[in-house]
Amino acid sequence: MLTETDLAVGELLVGKVRAAFPQHNVIDEEAGVIDNGSRFTWVIDPIDGTSNFASGVPTYGIMIGLLDDDAPLAGGFALPYFGEIYLAEQGMGAFCNSEPIHVCSETDLAKVLVACGIDGHQEDPKRTQREAAMLGEIILQIRNMRSSNSVFDAAQVSRGRYGGYLNATSKIWDNVAQQVVLEEAGGIYTDIYGRPIDYSEPLKRVHDNYTWCMAPPALHAQLQAIIHGR
Repeated sequence: MLTETDLAVGELLVGKVRAAFPQHNVIDEEAGVIDNGSRFTWVIDPIDGTSNFASGVPTYGIMIGLLDDDAPLAGGFALPYFGEIYLAEQGMGAFCNSEPIHVCSETDLAKVLVACGIDGHQEDPKRTQREAAMLGEIILQIRNMRSSNSVFDAAQVSRGRYGGYLNATSKIWDNVAQQVVLEEAGGIYTDIYGRPIDYSEPLKRVHDNYTWCMAPPALHAQLQAIIHGR
């Protein structure tokens, strides 16, 4: 789904980045790739959760992250309806509206809420069925499941309200900003099977599928145990 607001926000953010850092690369979900041959790449999602936004549901956000070659360096996202701006830079901590944030300290998965974004793959029903089966195993071992399927859920993990968030269907622009915030808030951010996220040659990977599993360290290990059937 695409709205006029997606295009307007994307145009604004790309324009701001290009004015401030004219030599940097840019990946924008709507505008595509601007390749300036730089080691730095800004990765922009004008509206994460467009379906929510278009339906009048307030759980959507605006995301912008910065890669240094293949390493997330800085990132931020806004939840406009809630008046919240999340910012983080590698080694500098994570903040919401200038206040430090941290993932939860709970170590028992059965006591936390966990979010999961899941899409229906009509072109490959068995894929959706496998994801749903995995989700069922997770639900049986947590307090309860939540899902906005947007960066709203990442915000809740980063500030300690949720104990984890998983997604098996996303693009590069869904990941960079929230990874920096989550890691600087003390969490672990991997693909859904616990492997490091691969951002190598990002300008060539805008069509690749990315997955994630984000959680505080102890809870991340427990989620991975479920996913791997241990």
